[in-house]
Parts: sequence; C-alpha cells; structure tokens
Amino acid sequence: MRIPLSWLRDYTALPAEASAEDLMADLVRVGIEEEAAHRSEVSGPVVVGQVLSKVEEPQKNGKTINWCQVRVAPEGQGPQWGGEVLAGEGISPDGVQGIVCGAHNFQEGDKVIVTLPGAVLPGEFRITPRKTYGHVSAGMIASARELGIGQEHDGILVLADLGLDAEPGTSAYELLGLDEEAAEVSPTPDRGYQFSMRGIAREYAHATGTLDQFTDPATLPQPAPSTGEGHPVSIDDDAPIHGRAGADRFVARIVRGIDPQRPTPDWLARRLRLAGIRPISLAVDISNYVMLELGQPMHFYDLGTLSGPIVVRRARSGERLTTLDGKDRALYSEDLLIADDSGPIGLAGVMGGASTEISEQSKDVLIEAAHFEEVSVARTRRRHKLSSEAAKRFERGVDWRIADIAAQRAADLLVELAGGEAEQRVTDIGQEPETQRIVLPMDYPAQRIGVDFTAEQIETSLRDLGAEVTGPDGQGDYLVNVPSWRQDLATKDDLAEEIIRLIGYDKIPATLPVAPPGRGLSRPQQLRRRLYQGLADAGLTEVIAYPFVSRAANQRFGTAGSADSAAPDAPMVKLANPISEEFSFLRISMLPGLLETAKRNVSRGLKDLAIFEIGSVFLPGQAVGSSSIPPLGERPADDVLNGLDAGIPDQPLRLGAVLAGQESRPAPGHAPRAWDYADALDVARLAAALLGVELVVNQAQHHAFHPGRAAQLSLRSGAPVGYAGELHPKLLAESDLPARTAALELDVSALIEAAPEVIVAKPLSTYPAATQDVALLVPQELPAVQVLETLRGGAGELLEHIELFDDYRGQGVPEGRKSLAFGLRFRAPDRTLTADEASAARQAAVAAAAEAFGAELR
Repeated sequence: MRIPLSWLRDYTALPAEASAEDLMADLVRVGIEEEAAHRSEVSGPVVVGQVLSKVEEPQKNGKTINWCQVRVAPEGQGPQWGGEVLAGEGISPDGVQGIVCGAHNFQEGDKVIVTLPGAVLPGEFRITPRKTYGHVSAGMIASARELGIGQEHDGILVLADLGLDAEPGTSAYELLGLDEEAAEVSPTPDRGYQFSMRGIAREYAHATGTLDQFTDPATLPQPAPSTGEGHPVSIDDDAPIHGRAGADRFVARIVRGIDPQRPTPDWLARRLRLAGIRPISLAVDISNYVMLELGQPMHFYDLGTLSGPIVVRRARSGERLTTLDGKDRALYSEDLLIADDSGPIGLAGVMGGASTEISEQSKDVLIEAAHFEEVSVARTRRRHKLSSEAAKRFERGVDWRIADIAAQRAADLLVELAGGEAEQRVTDIGQEPETQRIVLPMDYPAQRIGVDFTAEQIETSLRDLGAEVTGPDGQGDYLVNVPSWRQDLATKDDLAEEIIRLIGYDKIPATLPVAPPGRGLSRPQQLRRRLYQGLADAGLTEVIAYPFVSRAANQRFGTAGSADSAAPDAPMVKLANPISEEFSFLRISMLPGLLETAKRNVSRGLKDLAIFEIGSVFLPGQAVGSSSIPPLGERPADDVLNGLDAGIPDQPLRLGAVLAGQESRPAPGHAPRAWDYADALDVARLAAALLGVELVVNQAQHHAFHPGRAAQLSLRSGAPVGYAGELHPKLLAESDLPARTAALELDVSALIEAAPEVIVAKPLSTYPAATQDVALLVPQELPAVQVLETLRGGAGELLEHIELFDDYRGQGVPEGRKSLAFGLRFRAPDRTLTADEASAARQAAVAAAAEAFGAELR
C-alpha cells in the first residue's frame, strides 16, 4: 500500500521534514515491511504559464500545430527558479516563451503548465530548445501524463479545468503536488485495518509513542440521524460458508442531483495518484478516497438503473454477470451477489456490474457500504481470477462498525464536491457480531515472551490497541474486549504478541537456548539424510516440485506398488480452495511433479537430466477432513482430536527420480549413451543399498511405463515398494521429453521400516575368485528374476555374485523357450577355491533350476 505523507499528516504527528524513508523506518518497528519510496520524477523549472497567443498552422502531413506565445513570468520579469532569474539557451529574458504545441484543448488566456529548458520529465525526458515545424520551441506545454501525475494525454493540463489558478511563473510543484512523496509498505497479511490511512496512522502513532496526537478519521464524519428507511435492501443467504452468512451488514444512502460533469478536485486526485490509484471520475474517485481513508470498500450505483429492491443472495444456476471490467462471467452457486429484480448487478465485495455503473449521465447515486464475510469474498475472487482493491480488504477483514460512517463520509463528499443533496433516510440492516472477549492471565505474556512486563505496561499496551480492559480480577486475569477493527486478535497468544510489538521487539533478550543432552537425529532422520547424500554423491540433482496435481496425473501414475493403482476411482485428496482448478488434487505419486520439472528444463535447453525428489504423497482413507473446526483459544477434547487425526490422509515418504537425455556429455573419443531402464533400476538398487535393503526386481505392467521395460520393485518379503523403468512413449511424446526417459518411484517409508538396525559390512576376502557361466533353456514366459533367485539359492554360501548377461531367443533355441545366460562368481573367505568346488556349486545351482522350472543346460 502507498501512503502519501501529506495525507498521513492529517491524522498523525508526522514531522513536516520527515521523508518516506523515515516513515518506513518507524513502521518497521511495529512489524510493517517497507517496500519503496515514491517521488515525482520531474525536476527543473516547471511553472504556470498563460497563453498570450495561439496560431494554428496546418502542416503537409495533415497535422495542425499551434504556434504559441506563453508568458511564464510576471510581466516585465524574466523567468525565475530557486530565487534566481533563469538565463541560458532558449530562455526569454522578457518572460514570454515561443512554444509549439500539438494539443487543441486550450484557448488564448488559459493558464497551463510549462516545462522550461532544463527541466527533466519522467523517463529521463529532457526539455531543450529544438527546431520543429519551422519554429524554435523553447519549452513544452505539458499534459498530466507527461508530468507523471495521470494517464490523460489527449490534451494538456488547463488549470481552470482543475479548479486551480495561479500567476504566471508560479512553481507548479506545490500547485500540483509534484514535491510530495509516498511510502510504499507491505501490510501484515492478516491485519486488514493496515490497508487504510486510518490503520497506518494508528500504527505510526504506536511506533512513535504519539497516540495522544492520533486523530481517528472514523470519528470525524458522524452519521446523520436517519429519518426513516431508505432504499429497500434484504440479505437472503441460503448457503453460508462454515455457518457464517456471506453478508452481515448493508448500509445504503441516496444522494440525488449530482453534477456528473464536475471534475475531481486537484487535492483529491493528487492524493489518489500518490496512493497508486488512477483518478477516473468524481463519483468513482470519492468511493476510492473513502476506501483508502477508512478501509471500508464502497460501491456507487446509478439509482436510475436499479430495478426494485436490492437483495444480497447466492447465485442461481445459469446466471451470468458482466462486471465493470467488461467481462461476461458465468456465476457459481457459492458466489455471493448483489441483485435486484433484473438479476445480478454485482459480485459482493469483489466488483460491481456494468449495468448499474455510474456514467456521465448519472444524476442520482445509491451508496453501498457493506460488510462481507472474508472466506466468501476470497473464494469468489479466486474462482473468477478477479483481483480488486475491495476484495483485497474484505479478504483480510473490514471493521463491521464503520460502514455507516463511511457511507456518511461518501455522501458528504458527493454533496460538497458534486453538488448533490443527500437524503436523510438511511438503510442499515444486519446483525452486529459479538465482541471478541479474551481472558489474559497477568503472567501469561511474560511466560510466552520471556520479558517481565509490569501491570502498567500490559494495561497501557492493550488500551493503546483500542481494547477495553478490566481487571486484574482475584485470579490475576484481565478481561479484554477486542476492538472491532482487530479481527486478527482471537487468543491470549495474540494479545501477548501485541504487547511486545508495541513495547518493542528489541526488548526481548537475545538468549540462545541450551540443547537438551542425549538427543540427536532419530534413526529415520539419519537414514533419510544418508539417502539424500548418497543420491547426490551418485550425480543426481535434488529438486522440489509442487504437491498439487491434476486428477488425470494422479490417475496416470497412481500409487507405487499397486497393480491396479491407476484406476480412475483411485482415492485422492481434493483441495477445497486450490490455487488453480487445473491442479486441485494432492499428489499420490512423486512422478507428475518431477516430469513437469523435467519438461520445463528440457524446454529451456537443459536436455540431459538426472533429478530426484524425496517427499510425502497423500493417500486418503475412509474419512477425509472434519465436519467442524474446533474453536480457538482452548484445547479440544480427546475425541475431537482423534476425529481430526482420523481425517488426516496417510502421508508416506516417497523417492521419485527421472533420468532424461544422455548419461554424460560428448567428448573426443567418447560417445555418450542415453539413459535407459537399466539406469533406473541401478538408482533404485542404490537407494535401497544405502538403507541396507536388497530389492527384488520383477517384470511388471504399468500404463505409465513402457510395456516391455518396466519392473516392479519388492522387498525380500514380497511386499511391493515401487516401480522403475522407461516411461511410455506416448506419455513422453505428449510431454516433449526424450524418447527413452527413465523413471522410478520407491516407498521410502517402507524401506526405512525394513532397514536393519545395524548394517554389517561383509569382510573383503583376500583369496581369488572363481568365475563360471551357465546358459539355461527355460520357458519363454518365465521371468528371468525367478531363475536368478533359484540359482542363487541352489549355489550355496560360496556364491558371491550372480548376474544375467544374456537373454537369447532365436535360431538354435526350441520354440516357446529362451536361453538365459548367467555369470556366477564364487569365493571362499578362508582359502583358494578349487575348480571342483566351484563346479560343484554351479551344478547345484543348475539342479535347483532344473527341479523348479525344468531348466536345461544349453
């Protein structure tokens, strides 16, 4: 939010010499983040000028320019700047400048703004004498856009149009506010009152200890007594969110007979521009001004376009609304609307409708100052992707008790500036919320903060917030009635935080806590760290992807380890309020996010990737969530906590990895190869070995993986823990990834659970190994891993290592069978094996395979 310093001084004791930086430094002390200082980019001589003559000169290009003589100093004097008479190239000593101007919205005698040679305008545009259209133009008659104070550029600034007057030669800086500055700060997100001059002025008073000099603008325009009910309004919310109605107050005032042609006064337009809002028209500018001043969003309706009473209700099936931004929007059943007999005329708290907006013909205005529920406004804004200043404030909380004051303020300004007449009848409906009451034990702030507060400090801080404080009672407790503009204060912890915020965070002693003895990383933490480090050491890069995915992505990848995991009805958690409707589910697999990361990198030229992520997936059970949310400020009962725990989805830890492109960079004499399924299996085996677990690999089918290059990974117990292999070609084509991209996913939680307490390293034998090969004919449909495990078991303790190195089907092999060739390595820990011992172990392994599968030596 931008804070014009001159505006803030209306309510606080901000010194006249204080800069934007000074203001931000003070606000930082109460927790408001500084962003930037904003000042005019105009420098040099910019003065009021009076047009003495204006001669139209048609040009060959079809354009007509005006050759003007403009007085820029009192008669008989030369132009002055900074107390000195200007002299130099292009400066006329008699105070009359010859200037070429292409605009036509002024006449002889008009007073305008002139930038003289030496001035610099926004964008580093320097004013110098230059020859153009056959004349030497020594200056420029400026528009609002050229001065950086507005967007109007179709004509130059005429002082009379702004309700201003000044003698030629008068500096334009003070006249137009070019010498003013604004501080931009980032209010605390849950404190809606900080999105107003009222709230920032109070925070500045807290920061500087000048609360006695703070003037609350909400106390200035007192609402006039009503003489009866105004325009009929009703609230009919039949679909409240979390049991709260979408609107609980609606104030309506009518001002008749305004002059829609009246311009916005310069002081008001200047304040809006400094606050970062473009002036549009007088009525709209007044509504924005009151919103910035008090924090109450307003909306003005053209009374003549309304049809019957106003109703605040939820949208009905098939309804549509064209909003003020000109977009036709399909409405949803949760959208809270402002409607009349013609249908929807506005999205409550977000944006009004085009059919009732104020126009140049509007004479009678209906003022709306309402209070809308935060969640309802937030959902509507996100659903329609429609940001507005009003929604920004309603989402964070608006003071319920200020609606009538804001309506009165707007009505007064319309009467004063637009010449209207306010009706004394006022519509004010709704139910006032109960005052938030918090019991605060006297010693609680000291316990939470670690600072000994006196009773006076506690009471003074709470009263400075605007709270009503009674006590302490016999138990040493204060009863605190929270002010209406502080919806963020709900518990005694909030009050403790506010006390130290106002007293000063610098009062908290810097004391390092003493680490409790005998504690360190838990065993699962140690294993996870070992896994992270081992994968990184192997050359993989860790990434972090969003856990939000689409339904299709969850269905495609499913839950690792389940043969039918990708069924369309796979359970998944749907977010109630997603950032994007496209990604509205929590992941049940790590691979969708990794593939998005890979796709993004490949599209940017990083085509060789080996990335991994370890994170949680979300697997819902029978119950998801809770039907009610326990109140704040007290510990829920055990049965309530158990119910909440039962609704939390299971969140096991998973490892996902994607290998795309080539495994190394090309070099002279070295032709790199592409990653393939074998690399995915190697990474999976490495991950398991880091935890002391051995994986069993079986051929598998998974519709996200290549039909013939996918493996299911299991523990020795037979429990599946993941998949590895090459991804399906169609999937890779859709994602624009290399054609043989490999991937894997492992259940890290299951691996950690299966990991032995102590991983014992096998001793290294100093005796030589004996290697022998064996080729077996087995049924073609028999998985090679089953043969390998059978050979391993039959070979006995002398077998050190076994691997499959050939799978042959073709000439010389009977139909329906295949030849599997294995390499076996034998070694004894205490002696050199003889050839007979190695052959006996080999024959035992072959015999086991023959008995189990009818295998024959080839």
